[in-house]
Amino acid sequence: MELGDGIHPTIDAAVAAARRAFNSYSEMGLETRRTLVDSMRSAMLREGERLAYMAAEETGIGRAEDKVVKNRLVTTKTPGPEDLEPQVVTGDAGMMITEYAPYGVIGSITPTTNPTSTIINNSIAMVSAGNAVVFNVHPNASLVSVENVKLLNRAIVAAGGPSDLVTAIPHPTLDSARDVMNHPDIPVLLVTGGPGVVKEALKTSKKAITAGPGNPPAVVDQTADVEAAGRDIVRGASFDNNVICTDEKTTIVVDSVADRLVQSMTANGAYRLKDHELKRLERVIFRETGPPNKPGMVNPDLIGKSAGRILSEIGINVDDDVRLVVAEVPREHNLVWTEQMMPVMPVVRVNNVDDAIDLAVRSEHGFRHTASIHSTNVDTITRMARAMNCSIFVANGPNFSGLGEGGEGFTSFSIASPTGEGLSRPRHFSRARRVSVVGALRIV
Repeated sequence: MELGDGIHPTIDAAVAAARRAFNSYSEMGLETRRTLVDSMRSAMLREGERLAYMAAEETGIGRAEDKVVKNRLVTTKTPGPEDLEPQVVTGDAGMMITEYAPYGVIGSITPTTNPTSTIINNSIAMVSAGNAVVFNVHPNASLVSVENVKLLNRAIVAAGGPSDLVTAIPHPTLDSARDVMNHPDIPVLLVTGGPGVVKEALKTSKKAITAGPGNPPAVVDQTADVEAAGRDIVRGASFDNNVICTDEKTTIVVDSVADRLVQSMTANGAYRLKDHELKRLERVIFRETGPPNKPGMVNPDLIGKSAGRILSEIGINVDDDVRLVVAEVPREHNLVWTEQMMPVMPVVRVNNVDDAIDLAVRSEHGFRHTASIHSTNVDTITRMARAMNCSIFVANGPNFSGLGEGGEGFTSFSIASPTGEGLSRPRHFSRARRVSVVGALRIV
């Protein structure tokens, strides 16, 4: 793998190059930031589809066409330098202004599930805030990730920015991830991944913004538009074969509308398992089943695989338009409590919406990541939103609406629930600095 265009042989070399780039960038002014970010967006709009298909081929997980959507989403809806508008207060005592200053070099750890969308999102946010970034990407996505970093670096240089503002190494490992997390010239970390890497980041003395796991429940109550709910849950849970942490992982439905909901799901691309098929599938998708009301250990070979591929493991052949496997299970079933990250959806019947919300809170494990409800009762929507206390809460749409895809608002593919930032954005990679002028500069 060739070096250059932001790619360096070691973490030390990448950090040193990023530090030099940051020093140059700091002298270039705010308008340069806007120019560079515009160039990065343009490059990713040109190259995003190619990167999406590269990611699907290299990692073997997810759906390439959905990765195209993710890359477009982060390219167009990640906040830019406008996120850092100063705050000004004037009064009889004078004037106060708060501005946002860069930290320097940010260290970013990225996952195999969303390799390119995370790199694009993180790079735009961090460069918008005036920083440089050193990536330690997931080893299983290193080829496409390196290509992504090179393209971003070239876009920055083509727009007049310094080389090495976005850097990485060609052969990342667990050791190189630790090197990033403990490097003395990296003051801030952004870690997107599982609980293990999040725990390692939080052990350091650095500011760490960590995007951890989720197990998003979707509740459907008796007032819902049930046909729309079934369609939207299939769309959301099958998006990129369920590898995104925000995707619906469990459906909890009030019994009086459960039959109609499952019918809607099967009409919109889901395959409903029979009881004996579920027993066979359990043996395939779990390496170990846990005790009731506890997570199991999923088969990593099936993470991010298509519904058709998973069903073929138990001798069931379906058409390509089948996107989701649906299984009706009791509430204590391991599927309910496991972030399986594959398009297999457990459906649990409950007596009433209060019971549904209670199960949703418990099965989400307090990750406070993402949850959703399908209901036309605003009191119920409000009650669940408060009870879940999540970074993202969606009412009456697929969960990806909460990322701005088909819904309003900006996007991020680093959802920092463990450390509380929620959808990360440029201001999270900035130091707030205040200037007060006493008795002057109020001009009204």
